[in-house]
Amino acid sequence: MRAARLMTHEHTSRENDVTGATVWLTGLPSAGKTTIAHELAALLRAEGKRVELLDGDEIREFLSAGLGFSREDRHVNVQRIGFVAELLASNGVLVLVPVIAPYADSRDAVRKRHQQEGTAYVEVHVATPVEVCSVRDVKGLYAKQAAGEISGLTGVDDPYEEPASPDLRIESQNQTVRESAGTVHALLAERGLL
Repeated sequence: MRAARLMTHEHTSRENDVTGATVWLTGLPSAGKTTIAHELAALLRAEGKRVELLDGDEIREFLSAGLGFSREDRHVNVQRIGFVAELLASNGVLVLVPVIAPYADSRDAVRKRHQQEGTAYVEVHVATPVEVCSVRDVKGLYAKQAAGEISGLTGVDDPYEEPASPDLRIESQNQTVRESAGTVHALLAERGLL
């Protein structure tokens, strides 16, 4: 079935000149991953591209309900998201994934799945320092952690393994959201994924 799907995809891609790819934006909570992804999605849609954004919170609610935040559960969550992303990307969709994915081995497994299937994969590290993220504190997580209301916050009392060699590293505190999205767009264009 997979071979048939790939053959169909290859035929469709040649016929319509459609290229899919997964763009995984990893980084700490409140780093700017989702904000950049939404800006990039709007830019790509304005160009007529097929785009899907796999939001981590929505995935947790609908696809990974029941999973906690242990290392094993986080790994399972990332693998599920990676599977869906590859499936969409292999069918000509540009898939934006603003998900923390704190562990290098989990991210590497997703990249390998894409490589095995011949699907483009781009890892973007939104490398915003924890000090900046804790000031932004979009969801109030840093404040809750500081007050002792939650534990296991990635980058504070739970590990975040920074990518050693991402395809792109963005320091969102040094540029606008539009500039950050533009940098990702430029990389996609450079790699022939647009």
